Amino acid sequence: MAAKIISGKEVSASIRQELAERVAELKEKHGLVPGLGVILVGDDPASHSYVKGKEKAAGQVGIYSEVLRVPASTTEAEVLKMVEDFNKNPKIHGILVQLPLPDHIDENKVIFAIDPKKDVDGFHPVNIGRLHIGEECFIPCTPNGIMELLDRTGVELKGKNATVVGRSNIVGKPVAMLLLSRHATVTICHSRTTDLAGECRRADVLVAAVGRPRMITADMIKPGAVVIDVGVNRIEGGKLVGDVDFDAALEVASAITPVPGGVGPMTITMLMKNTVLAAERTLA
Repeated sequence: MAAKIISGKEVSASIRQELAERVAELKEKHGLVPGLGVILVGDDPASHSYVKGKEKAAGQVGIYSEVLRVPASTTEAEVLKMVEDFNKNPKIHGILVQLPLPDHIDENKVIFAIDPKKDVDGFHPVNIGRLHIGEECFIPCTPNGIMELLDRTGVELKGKNATVVGRSNIVGKPVAMLLLSRHATVTICHSRTTDLAGECRRADVLVAAVGRPRMITADMIKPGAVVIDVGVNRIEGGKLVGDVDFDAALEVASAITPVPGGVGPMTITMLMKNTVLAAERTLA
């Protein structure tokens, strides 16, 4: 029997509806409109496309957004000043600096300059540290989206073997911590893992986040496993594929996310969720 397809589009649409209701309530009861400040440096087409998607999503749920689009020649000091202005602006509850930044700007310096209470990407060391010790924090958007997909699909994590392929600070490490916090037994694999196929085959839940097209083949998947494919890779002919060989995996897994239309839509939705949360926390 073919695997159930976990639709990020459907889950995302239902979360955005919930967020729109929360935003409406904030406006009605407190006169508060959640605000998102975005800084986009340079003319990377993918970055411009992402930011447009974020602006559109903000509009859908009723979030006020302010986007600063500046040329690649903008200095590090100028970008830090923009961050500082957003930090001080009471209309802005969440700040997003679109990555990657041009080479002459230190990404860490910029991320560290964001007020942790406005760090809706969840990349500031304060939020990363709080995530690791299980304290309230802003969870990075893609890992947060993965957990929502698992929860809303009814996947039981307690006591299950979860394998994460990829150890990036943006996806691999935080999603491993989140799975661990839900009492899964977690293995993190990477480019130097000796028996990658064997590690993957033990997983009840397999998260692929390496950025290599169709690297996870059907024989690496335990029959009945739930597969979350975070990869977005463009292959010859411009087609988008994930890190998992989707068609073959369909015959082995019990549930799987497609690419596109799986984890992708969830990432932007979680950014909106974090922005609404940041606004709500100003009332506490």
